[in-house]
Amino acid sequence: MSDDILVGYVRKSNSHSAIRLSVNVKALGDCKTYTTSDGQIYIPLEIGINQIQKVLNGERAVTIITQKGDEEEWVRKYIK
Repeated sequence: MSDDILVGYVRKSNSHSAIRLSVNVKALGDCKTYTTSDGQIYIPLEIGINQIQKVLNGERAVTIITQKGDEEEWVRKYIK
């Protein structure tokens, strides 16, 4: 199992009408991917539900987007 990868941040937009994602391109390039049966390639990422809820409620300004170190095992178990 490898370490989690910090990929980016999530916050409300300035107008508070949308969620804004800021993703680090270099970190994204370091993430593992998986391919679906139709040939599409995806990067599985995670945002904590409790943390995003706090952002939406105004309790936090920002939270993180990560790829879990055990993502490969998760994909094998739930996607394929």
